Amino acid sequence: MTRFAAIGLIALALGACDAAERSDRFPEPDRPVSEAGSNQFSTEDQRDSRGEAQTVMDLAQLEPGMTVADIGAGNGYYTVRLAERVGAQGRVLAQDIDRDALSRLARRIERQRLENVSIRLGEPADPRLPANSFDRIFMVHMYHEIAQPYEFLWRMWPSLREGGQVVVVDIDRPTDQHGIDPLLLSCEFEAVGYELVEFKDAPQLAGYYAQFKAAATRPAPGEIERCRGDRAALRDGGPRPATREKA
Repeated sequence: MTRFAAIGLIALALGACDAAERSDRFPEPDRPVSEAGSNQFSTEDQRDSRGEAQTVMDLAQLEPGMTVADIGAGNGYYTVRLAERVGAQGRVLAQDIDRDALSRLARRIERQRLENVSIRLGEPADPRLPANSFDRIFMVHMYHEIAQPYEFLWRMWPSLREGGQVVVVDIDRPTDQHGIDPLLLSCEFEAVGYELVEFKDAPQLAGYYAQFKAAATRPAPGEIERCRGDRAALRDGGPRPATREKA
């Protein structure tokens, strides 16, 4: 083999590697992201007084014996109430990317003797959930803080069991103000391989309730079409419907 032929083969190999790397890339969101942990909510007693967790669990048709995940569990408001609802035969996985929050939650779980709860440290772009494991995944007032939503949702998709669904509670306002337009939320989920099952405006939840299921297939990362339409990026021009584009 000549020197030039060898160089040509190396160039082809490098080109193939570059193409493979590009095909694995996830699109960047075309919107701002809220700062993690800076949004303040009312106390747990106040949230219970308006029936927040009870409403969410009822809408999600959560039953004893189910296995659920609480993404962005924080101090565990939902974790402890999910644990009570699914009972001794059910399981709750409390996930967060904040080590300190998980340490505090671990102490709460031990103090309340919640033997059906485990905790897991996630990553900003990967919830690190076991495959084929969950009947429900809860994402309450946290989705707007995910900096890489397409990768996050894509990696979460295999963790749903057959018939499993994802529950999102959020607020209809720009994504840099701790909320997300429900049309944009649905667009991002659908772009990665989910289907909207239910949507409700819910004042008692300080926002809205959305529920998704996994579609039959999910696209390869390089095939994901990015959504556009966030109002935070369009303050001067006004809102527009969420649309999808090839990133």
